[in-house]
Amino acid sequence: MLPRWELSIYLLASLGFHFYSFYEVYKVSREHEEELDEEFELETDTLFGGLKKDPTDFEWSFWMEWGKQRLVWLLLGHVVASQMAKLLAMRHRPWILTTYGMWACWCVLGAPGVAMVFLHTVISFCVAQFRSLLLSWLCSLLLLSTLRLQGVEEVKRRWYQTENEYYLLQFTLTVRCLYYISFSLEFCWQRLPAECAPYSFPWMLAYVFYYPVFHNGPILGFPEFVKQMQQPEHCSLKASLRVLALGLGRLLCWWWLAELMAHLMYMHAIYSSTPLLEAVSSWALGGLALAQVLFFYVKYLVLFGIPALLMRLDGLKPPPLPRCVSTMFSFTGMWRYFDVGLHNFLIRPNFSPHELAVVSTLPLHPAPPQCSSCPTWCFSVEIKLGKPTGTGSSYRAGRGSPSLSWDSCTATPTWASPGPRRMPWTNAAGPQAHPHCRLHGKWCFT
Repeated sequence: MLPRWELSIYLLASLGFHFYSFYEVYKVSREHEEELDEEFELETDTLFGGLKKDPTDFEWSFWMEWGKQRLVWLLLGHVVASQMAKLLAMRHRPWILTTYGMWACWCVLGAPGVAMVFLHTVISFCVAQFRSLLLSWLCSLLLLSTLRLQGVEEVKRRWYQTENEYYLLQFTLTVRCLYYISFSLEFCWQRLPAECAPYSFPWMLAYVFYYPVFHNGPILGFPEFVKQMQQPEHCSLKASLRVLALGLGRLLCWWWLAELMAHLMYMHAIYSSTPLLEAVSSWALGGLALAQVLFFYVKYLVLFGIPALLMRLDGLKPPPLPRCVSTMFSFTGMWRYFDVGLHNFLIRPNFSPHELAVVSTLPLHPAPPQCSSCPTWCFSVEIKLGKPTGTGSSYRAGRGSPSLSWDSCTATPTWASPGPRRMPWTNAAGPQAHPHCRLHGKWCFT
């Protein structure tokens, strides 16, 4: 760990680079404001003293427009329905929220939108009954591919009067497809018989039509959803109000910061103007790149923060919010910690519930002295029975610290104390290669 004075110097230097880069982007935005206004039609509002706003970030403008129209009121309605169900009919709360989600879907997407989501759900559920991972994946991919068929697109466009309504349906069906896949894979992994209640069609409907995450996520796995919905975290009214007040305060700060960036720095419009990009300084180009990724980060703090707050009020634990990109030094960290729900979803198919979960993968030492003639290097990992925690290579560590000694060149461990066991890893080409190695085809545990 570096001393505090050195960390303080690095922090100040980083902040200095950030603010100076942003200042360069601000100067370019002010100098070319009229030119950008003519080309991209900057919006004027009274939020920041009449400053013009860059509206060219489609995603932010799209969700803010829908939020002002209907989504905010429907999400508030979900909170009311959930809290009333918790007080009056706790046992039936999943089905009350399912009914509300269908009604809210009908309010924004109409009967055709509800029918499309329901049809996809039925098809996925029926295919999952074959208990074939291949068929489930093929079904999900075929359903996803229909979103880009020209004939189907033309039919769906005729259902709505505006392009925004059509795009909302497309976004919703795309996110719902990930939920169909999650349910189907979990159903296929279940041991026969799998007719238990959580893997029934009503629970799939409850999972698919859970409204806080209905249109844009984040993604919550089916097992986590069912477990938390059946056993939600109970908190008092005072605690719920505290969570609501703090959550709304954070959301307002993040929204205000995102709007301030769009009013002071026309980064998206500048990126769309090739002549302007060729004329600006290197500092301004660096500031544009930095402003883009930080705006993306703040934007998703809002877009994921709203459903995360509603999930907490429902007694569910949402995926962690995105981590600030300025604190990451590799794209690996960006991938794991920005959209944690999507990351967990994508790594989940690599592990079935009955496989071993890797707890930590730190190389501890080379082969013991008596193995010096062996062509392989031995590593150790802690393993335990259960499911991965869904954070990539960072898994929940077990308790205890067993000691391990090496008996011979076969790298066979001897246990000296109880606790999470450490298993030898060897190169798959070596004598200890496991026949069912699945980790990149190179390393396996025996």
